[in-house]
Amino acid sequence: MPSRRTFLGTALATGAAVALPATAGASASASGRPRRRVPKESISIQLYTLRGIMGDDPEPVLSALADIGYRKVELAGTYGRSAAEFAAILRRCRLRATSSHVGIDGDLDRVIADARTLGHKYVVVPWVNYATLAQWREFTARLEAAGDVLRRAGLSLGYHNHAHEFAAVEGTRPFDVITAGTTRRNVHMELDLYWAVAGGVDPVAVYRANFPRVRQFHVKDRAADGSFADLGTGTIDFAAIFRATNVTEYIVENDQPRDALVTARVGYDYLVDLRF
Repeated sequence: MPSRRTFLGTALATGAAVALPATAGASASASGRPRRRVPKESISIQLYTLRGIMGDDPEPVLSALADIGYRKVELAGTYGRSAAEFAAILRRCRLRATSSHVGIDGDLDRVIADARTLGHKYVVVPWVNYATLAQWREFTARLEAAGDVLRRAGLSLGYHNHAHEFAAVEGTRPFDVITAGTTRRNVHMELDLYWAVAGGVDPVAVYRANFPRVRQFHVKDRAADGSFADLGTGTIDFAAIFRATNVTEYIVENDQPRDALVTARVGYDYLVDLRF
């Protein structure tokens, strides 16, 4: 990851390009600006996308993901298997689970042990929602404390947003409470691009305001009617977002896929083929 000073200097110098439509960005690249691409080793998929077809035997689905080209996945549970059992399935399918959605209010020792068994680099809190600012602040304190414990164990704790974190509670956005009340040393951000857009914010502005804490993207497209869409079929200009940012993982997701394996293939191919 670049330094904050180096990145922000470059981003601000090219900031006008972020607002251009994707076709304009492609034209500019053709006229001399180097094209970037998402590295294949940075592409992952959130297995929540495939929950409807996992059934009692997740191995055929995981093997199909490997056949598509995925080498990394993000977990949302282990489908009734122990961490060791699921890790063995992943190895047979030539996949690594570098990230997982977990809770922090239970046994952190168990979270750490399972994460090590599964080979995680990141563990991420996927969802909380509170009615009062005091509750958000109490959660933020717990998040920072858990992040300190996990960092000492060699793991990075993240927070995954939805739209509601960008709606004010008692005059303050919960997202701002979280970022102000935690340190980048202990808590990183897994920015869900769909939910950021649905929440009325610019993902690039969120990234810049919190650089370099945004380390993972949930890459999820949004149809014109606001519903979920497979990558490249919706309205989000990922090329413009990626051109102005730099993260370590691009995680494909669709909360309500019509055909989960088609969604997985379309998402992988889209990220591999995208130039920005």
